[in-house]
Amino acid sequence: MSEDEILGLGLHFEDLPLGRRFRTIGRTLTEADLVGFIGVTGMTEVLFTNLEFLAEESDIKRRVVPGAMVYAFAEGLLVHATMQHTGFAFLHMELSVEAPCCVGDTIHVACEVIESRRSRSRPERGLVRSRNRVIRQDGTVVLTYSPLRMVKARSPG
Repeated sequence: MSEDEILGLGLHFEDLPLGRRFRTIGRTLTEADLVGFIGVTGMTEVLFTNLEFLAEESDIKRRVVPGAMVYAFAEGLLVHATMQHTGFAFLHMELSVEAPCCVGDTIHVACEVIESRRSRSRPERGLVRSRNRVIRQDGTVVLTYSPLRMVKARSPG
């Protein structure tokens, strides 16, 4: 009996050359997601927990979600699609929140590899930086970030 192929494994260093582009599937942000996230993180700011404040004082009248939640969900979409068994370390990141995201919005992540090089100290791994744009269903970019990750290679140098 032969061993079955495992589906859902992540991308290797060799799969992530400079200029490669891809996008994730979408994910709708729900009220339950928001309540769970603010409960776990302690982000109980009135902007996220008080509907009266939103109605009377905020410029955003919909149920706004923290940028940290948008980032975390974007990473979840990417981990599921690209890093299972191949992502070894998250090394650095720059992040910018561009626009608000609210309960009911659907996001996906558009990625472009902007740096891809073999690790000098660990030739069986590569260093990959991507430009990730988190995009709302209406096409608005709500968050951009550029993580540097250490990724498993299929073979050394």
